[in-house]
Amino acid sequence: MNFKKKYLWIFLIIVIYSVSLAQEDLAAPSIDSFIKYEKNPILLPRNTGFEAKAVFNPATIVVNDTIFLFYRAEDWTGHRKWKGTSSIGMAYSVDGVKFTRYPKPVVTPEFDYELPGGCEDPRIVEIGDLYYLTYTAFNGESAKLALAVSRDLLHWDKKGVIIPREWSKAGAILPEKINGKYIMYFGDKNIWIAYSDNLIDWTIDENPVLRPRDGYFDNRIVEPGPPPILIEKGILLIYNGSNIQNHYETGWVLFSKDDPKKVLARSDKPFLTLSEDWEKYGQVPNVMFVEGMVKYKSKWYLYYGCADTYIGVAISKDSYEFFKK
Repeated sequence: MNFKKKYLWIFLIIVIYSVSLAQEDLAAPSIDSFIKYEKNPILLPRNTGFEAKAVFNPATIVVNDTIFLFYRAEDWTGHRKWKGTSSIGMAYSVDGVKFTRYPKPVVTPEFDYELPGGCEDPRIVEIGDLYYLTYTAFNGESAKLALAVSRDLLHWDKKGVIIPREWSKAGAILPEKINGKYIMYFGDKNIWIAYSDNLIDWTIDENPVLRPRDGYFDNRIVEPGPPPILIEKGILLIYNGSNIQNHYETGWVLFSKDDPKKVLARSDKPFLTLSEDWEKYGQVPNVMFVEGMVKYKSKWYLYYGCADTYIGVAISKDSYEFFKK
């Protein structure tokens, strides 16, 4: 072998080895083993009050070995553009599937930016001795991302609109600081990132960090699901993707810990897909919309809205390595 060929082979070996290391380092987390609970849906509309029309899009948190579920509830109050005003209800469970409901909503619309549409689509995190609940305030014309805080999960102090855009939704806060700042992913067409020192005042990066992709399940809309979690490989965000047929299914994206705008890996296919009648038929058909995920008794529970009418859950077989801190 002559001198040039020898060093060409050495160069190729180095390149191939480097690529294989990079692929190993960025290996996508495999989260294909969530199993839908066989008795879904776990929560349905009931009675004639605040949750008579629909219950859907739940947030979840574990406190003292109890799962608390915060869900969007719709009543039958009328408006010429739609029927139903949204509030946020609460339920709790000690097994993850059978829930006892609190008899009244815990967050109700009261301000101009919340009426007449209501308070929609919560996400919740615990930071320090406070619970932070983001939700969509809808006044009938525009949606605004708003925030409320609580010490006891029942009494909520509203802090107002935190993303002052004409249209903003789906605030998913990472409960741990990155580079000295809290971060939040938000948006309901593209996904953006915002930074905060105090969780109340947010600075937006105007460049989206995640966009829809032609030819994939998420070619129309991407929207954050549950709050992101910090894992060994990066920041894992479960997100909701919609295609041009307006079918919503569940994907994931992995962002860098060093630069939370940087995408390291992303699912090519949804890991939770539409399959059941209660996901396909309801007031908005063909929607499974994930907003709550918790680890509970060694398993992961993923809670989602079904057809904007019901609530379902998918449960992991075990505690997966991809969630390792």
